[in-house]
Amino acid sequence: MTLNCVVVDDSAIQRLSIVKLIENHAALNLIAEYSSALETKNGLNSHKVDLIFLDIEMPVLNGFELLDVLNNKPQIIFVTGKTEYAFKAFNYDATDYLKKPITRERFMTAVEKAVEQHKLKLDFTEAEGEHIFVKSNLKKRKVYINDIKWIEALGDYVKLVTAEGSLVVLSTMKAFEMELPEGKFLRIHKSYIVNLDKIDRFNSKNVEVGSFEIPLSRNKKSQLIEALNSI
Repeated sequence: MTLNCVVVDDSAIQRLSIVKLIENHAALNLIAEYSSALETKNGLNSHKVDLIFLDIEMPVLNGFELLDVLNNKPQIIFVTGKTEYAFKAFNYDATDYLKKPITRERFMTAVEKAVEQHKLKLDFTEAEGEHIFVKSNLKKRKVYINDIKWIEALGDYVKLVTAEGSLVVLSTMKAFEMELPEGKFLRIHKSYIVNLDKIDRFNSKNVEVGSFEIPLSRNKKSQLIEALNSI
Protein backbone atom coordinates (compact mmCIF):
# COMPACT_ATOMS: atom_id res chain seq x y z
CA MET A 1 0.00 0.00 0.00
CA THR A 2 1.36 3.41 -1.02
CA LEU A 3 0.11 6.82 0.08
CA ASN A 4 0.49 9.75 -2.31
CA CYS A 5 1.77 12.70 -0.30
CA VAL A 6 2.86 16.34 -0.56
CA VAL A 7 5.09 18.51 1.61
CA VAL A 8 4.06 22.08 2.45
CA ASP A 9 6.62 24.36 4.13
CA ASP A 10 7.86 27.87 3.32
CA SER A 11 11.40 26.82 4.32
CA ALA A 12 13.35 25.06 1.53
CA ILE A 13 15.67 23.45 4.10
CA GLN A 14 12.76 22.01 6.10
CA ARG A 15 11.09 20.74 2.93
CA LEU A 16 14.28 18.99 1.90
CA SER A 17 14.62 17.23 5.27
CA ILE A 18 11.07 15.85 5.04
CA VAL A 19 11.44 14.93 1.36
CA LYS A 20 14.50 12.82 2.20
CA LEU A 21 12.53 10.95 4.87
CA ILE A 22 9.65 10.38 2.44
CA GLU A 23 11.92 9.10 -0.33
CA ASN A 24 13.36 6.50 2.06
CA HIS A 25 9.93 5.19 3.10
CA ALA A 26 8.40 2.39 1.02
CA ALA A 27 4.80 3.34 1.88
CA LEU A 28 5.09 6.95 0.66
CA ASN A 29 5.03 8.38 -2.85
CA LEU A 30 5.99 12.06 -3.08
CA ILE A 31 3.70 13.86 -5.54
CA ALA A 32 4.85 17.45 -5.01
CA GLU A 33 6.33 19.95 -2.58
CA TYR A 34 4.95 23.45 -2.06
CA SER A 35 6.33 26.59 -0.44
CA SER A 36 2.99 28.23 0.40
CA ALA A 37 -0.60 27.40 1.28
CA LEU A 38 -1.93 29.18 -1.82
CA GLU A 39 0.36 27.12 -4.06
CA THR A 40 -0.86 24.00 -2.28
CA LYS A 41 -4.54 24.84 -2.74
CA ASN A 42 -4.03 25.16 -6.50
CA GLY A 43 -1.85 22.06 -6.68
CA LEU A 44 -4.37 19.82 -4.91
CA ASN A 45 -6.82 20.47 -7.74
CA SER A 46 -4.44 18.61 -10.06
CA HIS A 47 -3.34 15.70 -7.88
CA LYS A 48 -5.06 13.02 -5.83
CA VAL A 49 -3.34 13.19 -2.45
CA ASP A 50 -3.72 10.87 0.56
CA LEU A 51 -1.45 12.68 3.02
CA ILE A 52 -0.08 16.21 3.57
CA PHE A 53 2.97 17.02 5.68
CA LEU A 54 1.87 20.54 6.61
CA ASP A 55 3.77 23.39 8.22
CA ILE A 56 1.61 25.71 10.34
CA GLU A 57 3.40 29.06 10.32
CA MET A 58 3.46 30.33 6.73
CA PRO A 59 2.91 33.77 5.17
CA VAL A 60 -0.48 34.90 3.73
CA LEU A 61 -2.30 31.66 4.72
CA ASN A 62 -1.11 29.49 7.58
CA GLY A 63 -1.63 25.74 7.72
CA PHE A 64 -4.93 25.95 9.62
CA GLU A 65 -6.32 28.56 7.23
CA LEU A 66 -5.41 26.33 4.29
CA LEU A 67 -7.45 23.48 5.76
CA ASP A 68 -10.39 25.85 6.27
CA VAL A 69 -10.61 26.50 2.51
CA LEU A 70 -10.06 22.95 1.25
CA ASN A 71 -13.21 21.15 0.09
CA ASN A 72 -11.75 17.67 0.42
CA LYS A 73 -9.10 17.12 3.07
CA PRO A 74 -6.54 14.30 2.94
CA GLN A 75 -4.89 13.04 6.11
CA ILE A 76 -2.76 15.71 7.78
CA ILE A 77 0.52 15.38 9.65
CA PHE A 78 1.39 18.82 11.03
CA VAL A 79 5.07 19.76 11.11
CA THR A 80 6.06 22.76 13.22
CA GLY A 81 8.75 24.11 15.49
CA LYS A 82 6.29 24.96 18.27
CA THR A 83 4.25 22.74 20.58
CA GLU A 84 1.63 25.39 21.36
CA TYR A 85 -0.40 24.48 18.26
CA ALA A 86 -0.80 20.82 19.22
CA PHE A 87 -4.27 21.09 20.76
CA LYS A 88 -5.64 23.10 17.83
CA ALA A 89 -4.06 20.63 15.41
CA PHE A 90 -6.03 17.73 16.82
CA ASN A 91 -9.22 19.79 16.57
CA TYR A 92 -8.52 19.59 12.83
CA ASP A 93 -8.52 15.79 13.11
CA ALA A 94 -4.78 15.59 12.45
CA THR A 95 -3.24 12.15 12.09
CA ASP A 96 -0.16 13.30 13.98
CA TYR A 97 1.89 16.32 15.04
CA LEU A 98 5.65 16.41 14.49
CA LYS A 99 7.90 18.95 16.19
CA LYS A 100 10.98 20.17 14.33
CA PRO A 101 13.68 18.94 14.15
CA ILE A 102 12.11 15.64 13.17
CA THR A 103 13.80 12.39 14.11
CA ARG A 104 13.54 9.40 11.79
CA GLU A 105 11.94 7.28 14.54
CA ARG A 106 9.22 9.86 15.22
CA PHE A 107 8.60 10.26 11.49
CA MET A 108 8.19 6.50 11.08
CA THR A 109 5.64 6.39 13.92
CA ALA A 110 3.57 9.16 12.32
CA VAL A 111 3.59 7.44 8.93
CA GLU A 112 2.53 4.13 10.50
CA LYS A 113 -0.52 5.91 11.93
CA ALA A 114 -1.35 7.36 8.50
CA VAL A 115 -1.03 3.97 6.82
CA GLU A 116 -3.28 2.33 9.43
CA GLN A 117 -5.93 5.03 9.05
CA HIS A 118 -5.79 4.63 5.27
CA LYS A 119 -6.28 0.86 5.61
CA LEU A 120 -9.24 1.35 7.93
CA LYS A 121 -10.82 3.76 5.47
CA LEU A 122 -10.40 1.28 2.61
CA ASP A 123 -11.77 -1.62 4.68
CA PHE A 124 -14.77 0.46 5.75
CA THR A 125 -15.44 1.52 2.16
CA GLU A 126 -15.34 -2.05 0.88
CA ALA A 127 -17.64 -3.32 3.65
CA GLU A 128 -20.25 -0.59 3.34
CA GLY A 129 -20.13 0.22 -0.35
CA GLU A 130 -17.93 2.76 -2.12
CA HIS A 131 -18.89 6.30 -1.14
CA ILE A 132 -17.70 9.85 -0.67
CA PHE A 133 -18.64 12.58 1.79
CA VAL A 134 -19.74 15.96 0.43
CA LYS A 135 -20.69 19.20 2.15
CA SER A 136 -24.11 20.48 1.12
CA ASN A 137 -26.27 23.01 2.99
CA LEU A 138 -23.63 23.18 5.76
CA LYS A 139 -23.90 19.44 6.43
CA LYS A 140 -21.62 16.53 5.61
CA ARG A 141 -23.55 13.99 3.55
CA LYS A 142 -22.61 10.48 2.49
CA VAL A 143 -23.14 9.76 -1.20
CA TYR A 144 -22.75 6.26 -2.57
CA ILE A 145 -20.81 6.17 -5.83
CA ASN A 146 -23.28 3.84 -7.51
CA ASP A 147 -26.12 6.27 -6.76
CA ILE A 148 -24.54 9.16 -8.70
CA LYS A 149 -25.99 9.55 -12.20
CA TRP A 150 -24.09 12.62 -13.30
CA ILE A 151 -22.41 15.80 -12.05
CA GLU A 152 -23.22 19.20 -13.51
CA ALA A 153 -21.24 22.46 -13.26
CA LEU A 154 -23.03 25.39 -11.59
CA GLY A 155 -20.53 28.26 -11.48
CA ASP A 156 -18.57 27.91 -8.23
CA TYR A 157 -20.66 24.84 -7.35
CA VAL A 158 -21.41 21.42 -8.77
CA LYS A 159 -24.73 19.59 -8.73
CA LEU A 160 -24.75 15.88 -7.99
CA VAL A 161 -27.72 14.15 -9.54
CA THR A 162 -28.39 10.90 -7.71
CA ALA A 163 -31.03 8.19 -7.63
CA GLU A 164 -32.75 10.04 -4.76
CA GLY A 165 -32.51 13.63 -6.00
CA SER A 166 -29.74 16.21 -6.25
CA LEU A 167 -27.18 17.93 -4.01
CA VAL A 168 -25.38 21.24 -4.60
CA VAL A 169 -21.75 21.22 -3.43
CA LEU A 170 -19.19 24.04 -3.30
CA SER A 171 -16.46 22.71 -5.62
CA THR A 172 -14.96 23.04 -9.07
CA MET A 173 -15.58 20.30 -11.62
CA LYS A 174 -11.86 19.52 -11.75
CA ALA A 175 -11.57 19.18 -7.97
CA PHE A 176 -14.67 17.00 -7.73
CA GLU A 177 -13.48 14.82 -10.60
CA MET A 178 -10.37 14.02 -8.54
CA GLU A 179 -12.59 12.56 -5.79
CA LEU A 180 -14.29 10.07 -8.11
CA PRO A 181 -12.94 6.54 -8.67
CA GLU A 182 -11.02 6.06 -11.91
CA GLY A 183 -12.74 4.19 -14.72
CA LYS A 184 -16.29 4.72 -13.46
CA PHE A 185 -16.91 8.31 -14.52
CA LEU A 186 -16.06 10.39 -17.59
CA ARG A 187 -16.17 14.11 -18.22
CA ILE A 188 -18.08 14.16 -21.52
CA HIS A 189 -18.54 17.94 -21.69
CA LYS A 190 -16.99 20.95 -19.95
CA SER A 191 -20.11 21.09 -17.73
CA TYR A 192 -20.91 17.38 -17.26
CA ILE A 193 -19.35 14.28 -15.73
CA VAL A 194 -21.38 11.11 -16.18
CA ASN A 195 -21.45 7.73 -14.42
CA LEU A 196 -20.62 5.27 -17.21
CA ASP A 197 -22.82 2.58 -15.65
CA LYS A 198 -25.87 4.86 -15.92
CA ILE A 199 -25.63 5.51 -19.67
CA ASP A 200 -28.52 3.93 -21.60
CA ARG A 201 -27.85 5.29 -25.10
CA PHE A 202 -25.72 7.87 -26.87
CA ASN A 203 -25.22 9.46 -30.28
CA SER A 204 -22.82 12.03 -31.68
CA LYS A 205 -24.45 14.87 -29.74
CA ASN A 206 -25.99 13.48 -26.54
CA VAL A 207 -25.75 10.85 -23.84
CA GLU A 208 -29.01 9.52 -22.45
CA VAL A 209 -29.38 8.62 -18.78
CA GLY A 210 -32.93 7.43 -18.35
CA SER A 211 -35.12 10.13 -19.89
CA PHE A 212 -32.47 12.85 -19.58
CA GLU A 213 -30.22 13.99 -22.41
CA ILE A 214 -26.74 15.24 -21.52
CA PRO A 215 -24.64 17.06 -24.15
CA LEU A 216 -21.61 15.20 -25.51
CA SER A 217 -18.62 17.18 -26.77
CA ARG A 218 -17.48 16.09 -30.24
CA ASN A 219 -13.92 15.48 -29.09
CA LYS A 220 -15.16 13.20 -26.27
CA LYS A 221 -17.07 10.66 -28.36
CA SER A 222 -14.11 8.36 -29.08
CA GLN A 223 -13.03 8.57 -25.42
CA LEU A 224 -16.57 7.63 -24.36
CA ILE A 225 -16.65 4.60 -26.68
CA GLU A 226 -13.28 3.44 -25.35
CA ALA A 227 -14.41 3.92 -21.71
CA LEU A 228 -17.67 2.00 -22.25
CA ASN A 229 -15.83 -0.87 -23.95
CA SER A 230 -13.49 -1.21 -20.97
CA ILE A 231 -16.17 -1.64 -18.28
